[in-house]
Amino acid sequence: MMTTNRNDKVSEETGYTSPWIVERADPYVWKHNDGTYYFTASVPEYDRIVLRKATTIEGLVDAEETVIWRKHDTGEMGHHIWAPELHYIDDKWYVYFAAGKAEEIWAIRPYVLECVDADPITGTWVEKGKIELDFESFSLDATTFNHKGVQYLIWAQYKGDDSNIYMAKLANPWTIVGPQVLLSTPQYDWETQGHRVNEGPAVLVRNGRIFVAFSASATDHRYCVGLLEASEDSDLLDPSSWTKHPLPVFETNEETENFGPGHNCFTVAEDGVTDLIIYHARPYRDIIGGALSDPNRHARVQRFTWNEDGTPHFGKPGKAAAVTQ
Repeated sequence: MMTTNRNDKVSEETGYTSPWIVERADPYVWKHNDGTYYFTASVPEYDRIVLRKATTIEGLVDAEETVIWRKHDTGEMGHHIWAPELHYIDDKWYVYFAAGKAEEIWAIRPYVLECVDADPITGTWVEKGKIELDFESFSLDATTFNHKGVQYLIWAQYKGDDSNIYMAKLANPWTIVGPQVLLSTPQYDWETQGHRVNEGPAVLVRNGRIFVAFSASATDHRYCVGLLEASEDSDLLDPSSWTKHPLPVFETNEETENFGPGHNCFTVAEDGVTDLIIYHARPYRDIIGGALSDPNRHARVQRFTWNEDGTPHFGKPGKAAAVTQ
């Protein structure tokens, strides 16, 4: 099944084109300090890293897409180029992404690119290499955030049969300073459908708390989003500081044809106030062939709000949360 199922219409439910950017999985949006939006994502060929920029969220749909880096022909960073994220740290641009080796395609590890130029699309990118973790195993989906002057890295890594969420401090954008600590491991039924998976962490800071949304289960219609939280005043590297919500907070909505929503990020609309969740989902339930060979994980965007208890309310995929505050 290769149809994109795109209608190029603005959804009355979300206020954005639905689907938003087609055949772009693991979407990531960075809103820069000048108001410019940058977009990157996994491409179906898993062979390159792309960037778009626009002055509006909707402008990203038709924005020119530039290839800023391509996979190696041999060795590390030679296969499965996955889930890039663009970050701006200490006046430099960084891309975090996962990659396998050309000769060992499932030896997935996290890597970092750096650009010191003002424009990450026209600038020069330099490979900073692999992020060395405390132990070697399948690892991916690295993201980073700064809290109280400390830069942290959060990522997914396998230990045994479980894909877990880990966290560590960063000495610089490509070097962790240990130890890495375990934040979350699959434990509920909704985290263990098809595979035992916690991955794709995304950080959201609000209301005195740090939230980490993450994706769970196999990357089909069972894929969904869970939520961790900790007090912003707690020791973030103490696993006991973190609480996992017992139910998924974002999952398949057949009514709107959003199947397997996940691997999200967060940004704000042009008004600087309206919160947005960016995620991918397929427009159908049944996949022909393997999940990785199906190109139709389309990027989508919608508004979300906040519950009275200070937790985020994402609504349902394809149906934006009602404004409550």
